[in-house]
Amino acid sequence: MNRTVLSIQPGQPASDGAGVRLNRVFGGLGVERFDPFLMLDEFGSVNPDDYIAGFPPHPHRGFETITYMLEGRMRHEDHLGNVGLLGNGGVQWMTAARGIIHSEMPEQEEGVMRGFQLWLNLPGKDKLGDPGYRDIPAVEIPRIHTAQGVEVVVIAGQFDDGQVQQLGAVQRPNTEPHLFDLRLGAGHSVAPRLPEGHRVMLYVYDGSLQVDGRTVEAGRLVRLSDQGELHLGSEQGANVLLVAGKPLGEPIVQYGPFVMNTREEVEQALRDFRDGTLA
Repeated sequence: MNRTVLSIQPGQPASDGAGVRLNRVFGGLGVERFDPFLMLDEFGSVNPDDYIAGFPPHPHRGFETITYMLEGRMRHEDHLGNVGLLGNGGVQWMTAARGIIHSEMPEQEEGVMRGFQLWLNLPGKDKLGDPGYRDIPAVEIPRIHTAQGVEVVVIAGQFDDGQVQQLGAVQRPNTEPHLFDLRLGAGHSVAPRLPEGHRVMLYVYDGSLQVDGRTVEAGRLVRLSDQGELHLGSEQGANVLLVAGKPLGEPIVQYGPFVMNTREEVEQALRDFRDGTLA
């Protein structure tokens, strides 16, 4: 049995931070369909007016953010004293937990800035735990080539196609996320093995992809069934972000940068931020 396509959808234009233009791949209403993931944003522009204002200091509580930079330079600073520079191919993994206040500002005034930010939920038992932050430069993220010639950037989880196995740079409990950047040349195919029951999404960010008898063009998100094998191919070449994780099955109550299990917990987060005790 193969995983089947449940839906194919385009992203929606959005603006966040101090006016950064984004493509919101998913997020907002109906986010339970993507559990344990909450949001995926794609940013990409050669026009500095689209990104130069960045994301000035702002709070988060209750989840994790993963930023993957394809091209460009972004500086992170937070109330814990962490300072990091996210460059080409690098990843920033931040666990907001009970609270973190940070900024993400461009370290460039021209050129391309392109990448993704993914929000990953935390289970209720960990939402008020200790916050954390990790910068992972590109040289510390495993890159492998399958027997079929597909390049795989293994950011989180473990890649396994039955011939090649590779642990990613990050392993997380509870949600068990798998995050791969798959780069298929023309005529290439790949069949990553993923745990049964995991929610699986594919975002085609370049080229076109064949999956479950469907052709998916760039700028489209594919949501797949939770069971079965996964077979991907590309006639002309494709770059694909594979996102998979174990659903938490818990209530999701979100208000902006706060994601908790109940309305009362969100209201407490708002009070804590107002009173200066969030973080």
